[in-house]
Amino acid sequence: MTLTALARAPERVDFPRASAAPFAVLRPLRGTHELVAVRQEIAADTPARERLLDAAFGAERSAKTSETLRAGRMPAHGLALSAMHNGELVGTVRLWHIDAGGKPALLLGPLAVADSHRSLGVGGVLMREAIARAAALGHEAIILVGDAPYYVRFGFSAALTTQLDMPGPVERDRFLALELAPGALAGARGMIAATGDKAPRVRVKLAAGRRRAA
Repeated sequence: MTLTALARAPERVDFPRASAAPFAVLRPLRGTHELVAVRQEIAADTPARERLLDAAFGAERSAKTSETLRAGRMPAHGLALSAMHNGELVGTVRLWHIDAGGKPALLLGPLAVADSHRSLGVGGVLMREAIARAAALGHEAIILVGDAPYYVRFGFSAALTTQLDMPGPVERDRFLALELAPGALAGARGMIAATGDKAPRVRVKLAAGRRRAA
């Protein structure tokens, strides 16, 4: 079915503290009669997610400063989300545990949407669902590095990160934060550090019939 995108309309900032539902929620695709499902990520999503991120950010994405906080870590429980349409993964976002200058917080990213679904509101759906679930799970602040004109509509501001630093280069006007609880980042000062659980190492098993080197 052909998707027809309409002109982008301003989005209303609305982050209800909904329950952190593990199941899928359905949201309309902008300008269509179709729905996108947002659910928790499953292992089978990994190949499609990695292809989507490569297409969105290029092979250099692993060198980004934010990636140093994600590398070797597990996403926060219940906060790795996939957007599905007609059985295909069309969007992804994950959040990660960090220490923000002495305050517990989450790092959001990367957020990516398939080229085929740009301008259909998938990114906004993922952002609103991620923020609502983070709030429902009791998290109090979210930090990200991204385009301010896009993220300010969700309540993010560079004013909340003026006393914080990233473990690498960062453009200050793209270094943003959102407080889910008033004053959650009050007094936060210093370097952001990863605090999430470490990802299990993947062990590569040798084929049973492989001969040992002489």
